[in-house]
Amino acid sequence: MSYGISIYFGMDNTKEENLRLLKDAHKLGFTRIFTSLHVPEANYSILKNETRDFFKLAKIYDMDIISDISPNTFKFLDLNDMDLKGLYEMGVKTIRIDFGYTEEEISKMTKNPYEIKIQLNASTITEEFFRKLDMYLPNYENVDALHNFYPREGTGISEECMKEKNAILSKKGIRASAFVGSNNKKRGPLYNGLPTLEEHRGIEVREAANHLFALGNQCIFIGDSLPSSSELENLSELNSDVVELFIELKQCDNVTLRLLTETYTNRIDEARDAIRASESRLLLKGDKIVALNTVDKNYGDVIIDNENYMRYMGELQILKRSQKGDYRTNVVASVLQKHIYLLKYIKGGKKFHFNIINS
Repeated sequence: MSYGISIYFGMDNTKEENLRLLKDAHKLGFTRIFTSLHVPEANYSILKNETRDFFKLAKIYDMDIISDISPNTFKFLDLNDMDLKGLYEMGVKTIRIDFGYTEEEISKMTKNPYEIKIQLNASTITEEFFRKLDMYLPNYENVDALHNFYPREGTGISEECMKEKNAILSKKGIRASAFVGSNNKKRGPLYNGLPTLEEHRGIEVREAANHLFALGNQCIFIGDSLPSSSELENLSELNSDVVELFIELKQCDNVTLRLLTETYTNRIDEARDAIRASESRLLLKGDKIVALNTVDKNYGDVIIDNENYMRYMGELQILKRSQKGDYRTNVVASVLQKHIYLLKYIKGGKKFHFNIINS
């Protein structure tokens, strides 16, 4: 699990803004930085002057600098063609292959002696690409993948496309990462945000990132130029292995409220009608749950069995089907309607926790 920011030298931000963003992100535990060294709209005289100072500080912070490169990148940085040693000495730990390289060249780069990771474009890989790459015996332990972001409205990929690409990568033991857009300061020249999924354009960083983590992505980058402090904080609070569900409380007592603050795992023997928390009964710790709000139950309701269910007392479920009221079961909360879609990602063995929007 990790989080990343994006820096674009010679574009919207001043040098001071970029350095402040780096420092703020580092304090919050961000470990990765994406940058592109061949953005057509960038002012390259500024870019060249600022790059090395920024990389020097990022290297001190031991952050993973991911440089989006093309063959022209080396010329721009006054390095010899394919000079990975030069990039390594600058502090670059990962190079993202954008275009201009053959499968043979990519395979050779995966075996570099500087431990620089090679990052594939997760949005454009295909089964055919890997068939060709495999001919040159790449070192897949040194490979990861990052999806594109999409500046123009209507061009972001679909969830179905992401799932298809991530499944191809998973066969090779490669986990993907992706971008969310910021709603604070969007990057030019279009200023429409830089998300990977089109459905995330304009929505909050936390919600978009939670969705991407639920889809199995390992790291989330804020794609835009200058995210707000709250956006950085909200992303840093998420756990890639846990689906966050925003809930609205119904009727609860103190025991119920305590149970709703825990992190749970859906049982491996996944039920047809509900997401069943494996740990909830064990967390009662001798407390008793009295009958309360034993009304009809709807899809997305969070329910907890009360003392009338005997040894099932404390069983916490999220319903996948509506049910009639039962004097043995308390309806304690409901997943917000706009987050109901997240339930489909909580398969057997998947962790989840609640974010209570009122108390």
